[in-house]
Amino acid sequence: MANSRFHHEEIYRGKDLQVKLATKHVTVCGVGALGSNLVDTLVRQSFKNLRVIDKDRVEPHNIGTQIWMDADVGAFKTEALKNRMFRTTGVEIESVSKELTASTAKNLLKKTDLVLDMFDNSASRALVQNECRARKIPCLHAGLFEDYGEIIWDGAYTVPKDVAGDVCDYPLARNLIVIASAVAAEEVLSFCLDAKPRMGNWTITLRDLTVRRQK
Repeated sequence: MANSRFHHEEIYRGKDLQVKLATKHVTVCGVGALGSNLVDTLVRQSFKNLRVIDKDRVEPHNIGTQIWMDADVGAFKTEALKNRMFRTTGVEIESVSKELTASTAKNLLKKTDLVLDMFDNSASRALVQNECRARKIPCLHAGLFEDYGEIIWDGAYTVPKDVAGDVCDYPLARNLIVIASAVAAEEVLSFCLDAKPRMGNWTITLRDLTVRRQK
């Protein structure tokens, strides 16, 4: 008998895992380097009820760090991601190709169990944080700078100042991106599945290849 597409997840916790994850609505803000890789992982792990928000289009330089192909260049990232996830697993996610602003945040972050802040600028991160805190929506933030990454739950998170240039413009950036998105995925799984979620805050340094949990 052929195995299902979620064979490895069934080994982990049986089909009950798929049922639990299918009931969770997750909103991902920003589907660039971290967001696109994280969504790809979550959908492959049985998540079905996802909303992705991003106003940007795929550019050629995104291909090295994100999940796109040459054929995706010029398309809205959210639409390209929606199409890719459907082709990969048959799951149809909700695509929102709009900018998250003070006037749109309330509507874009409605009716969700968890918000994942994957934005790469402080203004958008602050909007996500303010809306989630006002509405008491759990929020996990993830960010990168040079060889450093962090995965932080909102209670311990301070919005950083913007830095010049593209945070992904350093050698072999994809290695850090993949590690950081995997750590974020582990936190999302614990939040959605565990009776007492871990709610861990993590730092990642590529230079010494270390993942540390903050105290």
